[in-house]
Amino acid sequence: MLASAGGTSWDPQDLARVLLVASGVLVVCIAAVRATARSGLPTLLIYLAIGLVLGEGVIGIDFESDAIGQVLGYAALVLILTEGGLTTRWSAIRRSVAPAAALSTVGVVVSVLVTAVCAHWLLGLDWHIAMLIAAIVSSTDAAAVFSVLRRVPLPRRLSGMLEAESGFNDAPVVILVVALSARAADPAHAEPWWLLGLTATLELVGGGIVGIVVGYLGGQLVRRTASVTSGLFSIGVIAVSVLAYSVAVSAHASGFIACYLASLVMGNMTMPHRAAMLGFAESVGWLAQIGLFVMLGLLASPSTLLEQVPAALLLGFALLLVARPLSVIVSLTPFGVPWRDQAFLSWAGLRGAVPVVLATVPVTIGARGVDWVFDLVFVLVVLFTLIQAPTLPWVARRLGVTEVALATDVMVESEPLERLGADLVEVSVGEGSRMHGVRVFELRLPKGANVSLVVRDGESFVPGPQTLVRAGDQLLVVCGRGLRRDVERRLRAVSRDGRLAGWHRPSP
Repeated sequence: MLASAGGTSWDPQDLARVLLVASGVLVVCIAAVRATARSGLPTLLIYLAIGLVLGEGVIGIDFESDAIGQVLGYAALVLILTEGGLTTRWSAIRRSVAPAAALSTVGVVVSVLVTAVCAHWLLGLDWHIAMLIAAIVSSTDAAAVFSVLRRVPLPRRLSGMLEAESGFNDAPVVILVVALSARAADPAHAEPWWLLGLTATLELVGGGIVGIVVGYLGGQLVRRTASVTSGLFSIGVIAVSVLAYSVAVSAHASGFIACYLASLVMGNMTMPHRAAMLGFAESVGWLAQIGLFVMLGLLASPSTLLEQVPAALLLGFALLLVARPLSVIVSLTPFGVPWRDQAFLSWAGLRGAVPVVLATVPVTIGARGVDWVFDLVFVLVVLFTLIQAPTLPWVARRLGVTEVALATDVMVESEPLERLGADLVEVSVGEGSRMHGVRVFELRLPKGANVSLVVRDGESFVPGPQTLVRAGDQLLVVCGRGLRRDVERRLRAVSRDGRLAGWHRPSP
């Protein structure tokens, strides 16, 4: 028997009840993914709603510990960042790293300052509290954005920037929120602003160095010692990423940036069992998201949420229509990012789990009179997810930033492909693609690449050289490991210029 902290004992019946609730929640959450995919809403709303229903306001599960919520939230964020780093291709974000880094640092500062001014003037908040709330809501959420955009093919310049920004901006925001919470808890002993900036810079640089070093050395170690079975290898990779977080935090550096960069390094190394590793990481990431959002729903109290709606709407519109666009303009204009891309990135700044988790920090650090901040942030995230998420695909099409044909990776559990060093690429031919009407042989794919299967109207067949490609087709292209980028480049060129791509101007 297990004794709890309160002296009560647990028996197998208690365990059975806990497992019943947990497994039931998981099944409902998994089923909800399909429903949200059709509606265009992120799954986080369903998970938060389940947490609210399970909480004290409805079913009656009592969970009010901000400290435990913060610890579990940080643990879930580590796993979510791990999955994000492992599944991100360096080639896809390489050109976006510099602007995304600016958006995650300079952009965060601009967003915090503008939002704080709005919070001070619109809500009449004290400057310390206004700055704290502005910092909490300044972080965007990759899971929320990409759950909406799965049906919208974005060009690499935009998807790469969103991926990189979401991986980078958690770290500086966490540092800022912790520092501002400490100032709110004890203003008399607050550090000067210049020291705060210097500390944040050192923590980010230190975390980056730790992440790259641990990711590379740990990836090499796991590849050599745990490559016999795919399951053990996948566990080892996740462990290295968690190790990077722990080492960085122990060294007083940023654990989140270390975790993300370690995963990014390992995800772009030549690894055995790559498909199994990415599949396992994605499963762990989903489990972390489900647990995180349900827990945050449990923390919220439905009876106190409604009174925060007016303030959440005022602050949210200030963030969406003023602070986020200004942060994008200031950060990305020096890089020559087109205004259409900037407009889309301004609207695509969805908030998700990170702000809600960070809303627990002021209470755990000891700031007084800020219990209501969690409810405000919770309501803001929910309301503006409902406002932004359904409109993102429409905004992308209106701004003309969608891509008519998009090549994406496919998860394939196939050891022969692994041993042969081959890649399987899926190509969706959009309605406006000039690939429509082109014969397979006219694609002129690089030597060593071939269209192996066409899926059309739910039916699949093996194409011949004379097979016509049609809008709505899905093509499966098999190519050598080193040819994937050339294949993507060629397919994008044909999609844009048709069968004459490459004759009248070079492919991109």
